[in-house]
Amino acid sequence: MRRVRDYDAELKALAEKARELKARKVEQLGALVVATGADALDLEVIAGMLRQGVMEAKQESVKESWRADGAMFLGKRGRKGRPKAGSNQKGDGEKPRGEAAG
Repeated sequence: MRRVRDYDAELKALAEKARELKARKVEQLGALVVATGADALDLEVIAGMLRQGVMEAKQESVKESWRADGAMFLGKRGRKGRPKAGSNQKGDGEKPRGEAAG
């Protein structure tokens, strides 16, 4: 006999996953604002920049230029902003693994 599906439980699980994805997206956007230094700007300035960007992004050449610049910026920082191997970017005086404490 077939097992009955619990649609309510499945819908709840999907809704929870959607909330988690949205929260992660918001967190990533905030991290991007901080990483680019835009957090030093007024909220109105950031909103204006984004609105201008949305209007200018209708031109494919502009999007390609931005894409290349963004890839270069993210490439310097490593994937997802993690420090590159062997670098100590913690700033707390902790030595990277493999170095003897002095």
